[in-house]
Amino acid sequence: MQFQTGTFLTSVIDEKPTLSSAYDTPMHAYDEAFTEDRQPRPHWESIMRHMGSLTNEEMLDRQRRAQRILREDGATYNLTSDPLTPSVWSLDLIPNIIQTEEWLTIEQGLAQRSTLFDLVLKDLYGPQELLKNGIIPSEIIFSHPGFLRQCHGVTVPGAHQLLLHAVDLVRDPSGQFQVIGDRTQAPNGAGYALENRTVVSRVIPNSFRDSQVRRLASFFLSFKSMLSSLASQWTDTPRIVVLSPGALSSTYFEQAYLANYLGFSLVQGSDLTVRNGAVWMKSLNGLARVDVILRRVDDAYCDQAELRADSFLGVPGLLEVVRAGNVVLANPLGSGILEAPALIKFLPAISEFLLGEQLSIPSVSTWWCGDNDDFHYVLANIHNLIIKPAIRRHDSSSAYGHTLTEKQKLSLIEKIKKNPHLYVAQSYVPGSMSPIWLEGKMQARPSILRAFTVSNPTGYTVMPGGLSRTGESSQEAIVSHISRSKSKDTWILAAEPEEQTSYQIDQVLLHDEALQSNLPSRVIENLFWMGRYAERAEISMRLLRTIFKQMNGVDPLPEESQRTLLEMASTQTSCLPGFMEGDEDMFAHPEAELVSIITDGSRAGSVKANLQAMLSCSEQVKEMLSADTRIIINELRDHIHELDRAYTNGLPSAPEESLDSLVTSLLALSGLNHESMLRGLDWTFQEIGRRTERALQTATLLRSALTKPLSSTSQQQILESVLLSVEALISFRRRYRNRARVAYGLDLLMIDGTNPRSLLYQVEQLRKYIIELPRNNSTTAGLSPEHKIILKSLNDIQLADLEALAKVDDKTQSRVKLEGLMTELLEQLEQFTVLISDKYFDHTAGPQSLTDAIKGTRL
Repeated sequence: MQFQTGTFLTSVIDEKPTLSSAYDTPMHAYDEAFTEDRQPRPHWESIMRHMGSLTNEEMLDRQRRAQRILREDGATYNLTSDPLTPSVWSLDLIPNIIQTEEWLTIEQGLAQRSTLFDLVLKDLYGPQELLKNGIIPSEIIFSHPGFLRQCHGVTVPGAHQLLLHAVDLVRDPSGQFQVIGDRTQAPNGAGYALENRTVVSRVIPNSFRDSQVRRLASFFLSFKSMLSSLASQWTDTPRIVVLSPGALSSTYFEQAYLANYLGFSLVQGSDLTVRNGAVWMKSLNGLARVDVILRRVDDAYCDQAELRADSFLGVPGLLEVVRAGNVVLANPLGSGILEAPALIKFLPAISEFLLGEQLSIPSVSTWWCGDNDDFHYVLANIHNLIIKPAIRRHDSSSAYGHTLTEKQKLSLIEKIKKNPHLYVAQSYVPGSMSPIWLEGKMQARPSILRAFTVSNPTGYTVMPGGLSRTGESSQEAIVSHISRSKSKDTWILAAEPEEQTSYQIDQVLLHDEALQSNLPSRVIENLFWMGRYAERAEISMRLLRTIFKQMNGVDPLPEESQRTLLEMASTQTSCLPGFMEGDEDMFAHPEAELVSIITDGSRAGSVKANLQAMLSCSEQVKEMLSADTRIIINELRDHIHELDRAYTNGLPSAPEESLDSLVTSLLALSGLNHESMLRGLDWTFQEIGRRTERALQTATLLRSALTKPLSSTSQQQILESVLLSVEALISFRRRYRNRARVAYGLDLLMIDGTNPRSLLYQVEQLRKYIIELPRNNSTTAGLSPEHKIILKSLNDIQLADLEALAKVDDKTQSRVKLEGLMTELLEQLEQFTVLISDKYFDHTAGPQSLTDAIKGTRL
């Protein structure tokens, strides 16, 4: 077969593929896949043979399937505040392949580097021999905000202080790997590597299986075992949590993904509290002791009491508990100092001092401008160097000397001269070129590899793979920004097929799985509101569809009926004043207001605003959602975008049809929750949210539609519109023939226990659910306030005299008793939600807003 421009052909000679150049020979860079004579390297032959057997359309189909799987998995990076436009993780199907012999050398070098960094961490927060002996200049450490004096003398149980380590590697033109950076505070990327492996093994399973790729499971088992062992001194059943900055963190998917994969609770700072010298998780069952925290929050934001007071992400008093040895953090606070680029210059001397040996994987050549000789070298060679801040921050950026204009170079030199100790320079290593499938053909792009290690009792375990990234732009010669790059699965080829090992999960880990039922209050609150917003959006759209059908019916709609229906739309959605204070022109031309009620996402109560709020809640609890649920949520996002397009030029010709797909998706979501979700507390609170909202919406609908008496024809139209909007019109006609009396409508919508949309049905369900809630099983005498208020509502509905409710009062010319009952029920239901919220949800920390620092955190 042939590719487009830049094609390569496959022929078989002695059963070995001979491939011509897939792309031009890279200049001044190592080619991962091809030798200098443009033949595939031996360990690339198998994958190249497979890729060569695929047509362009087949390759594109696999790429689309991979992106679909990623989207369905909720794999995102750099999620914006808009829940409608998450950035789906980008994956190239052509893996990065490293042969066994070379990997063994890399593996040894990574373990050595982690051992060295562990010793550095112990020394800096211990005897400080490196500083006393002048191996590291003191100003690099003491001027660095990542050096936390509060952590001096604090130790982690076990042999190592550095528990997790990520190392960024690039190849120089000779093919030698060099380290360009380390991540030690909250090293991320391992979860994305696992997701990449999962997707690639599904999309190209034959190539994966035939290539004898080393598996990743053993690394994550070591990861889990390491965390479980940290609290072994005081408990055999540790509670381990993953501390996340929140749903707006750029790597939130990975945090949720790892929490699920490892079987730990995903928490935010507001879910934890310090009491009696320990850290506790605030859950429905009360406070639960936390023993180990796998943190994804940077050092400075972890404790408002001793570190950054303006942080919304940490736990006040956490550092004091760490010092007391009553909780363990992975990695420990203060480990961010190891990320300082200036340290790289001194690593050879540090290694000789602490290990008595040279580093087997060299670091990129680095000059620290605080050194006089280095300072002058940097100024003289700035056009060939990469200039970086000596202190790594979330908002720091590098300057590539060869891309700067003369004016920019002079400006940068002036900055360096003012504070030379704040800058380092590194030699420019563009990185190896790796094949990538882009724009219908194979192209070469610069690549970078992030490798991972985790401590074990005797040393460090290295992930047999990693997170490879390649640039998408041909203009860039180095991968500098993850959001403009593609990721790759990293294949380490085994010398022989690996045995399928059945990994046994010990009793400690099984216990932690059992603890999943003890959910943080924040999770329950988001599920509760997810149910409410879904129900609110569905009922609003059902009513709007009914209004459109009535207005566009065969027979003209009487003015009285149309006015009532439009006022109902404003009341039901709470998009006020709307039609409630509309003039004659608005009622004559209601299109603009109806469009706003549907598509104005900034208007509280609109259809789009409710759907956006529901999606935001789902992002907050994405670790709780099943794969099928995520698929439906993605469909909802697509339908919302379609809705925006349909309403671009105002109200479409058949507006009711534009809402059908959204209503269907919400019904699918409800059905999935009802039929497939385990009946745990997460399901219970989502159902409480749904039933409460449905009861509120039904009571609002009855009050706005039926309290005002209309002429016979209009009254029938409005009653039938109400019944149609709740899918009860056919049942009504079958039961009552053509006798459209208000009392009969109330019978079906209020007190019919067989109607799943009646008021009685909702309140009866709420009565059942609240009995099952944890704190309603207490020994306190009497019923709880929320139980009492539901029983009162239930009693009010059951004892209602429907004929009396349907009777029009002669003085007020309205159905006063009906309005009074619905108003009372609405007040009681609102009070019920307040009681549930106060009792089960946590509000002490306020909104969990992400700081700019956390939003800017990058891989």
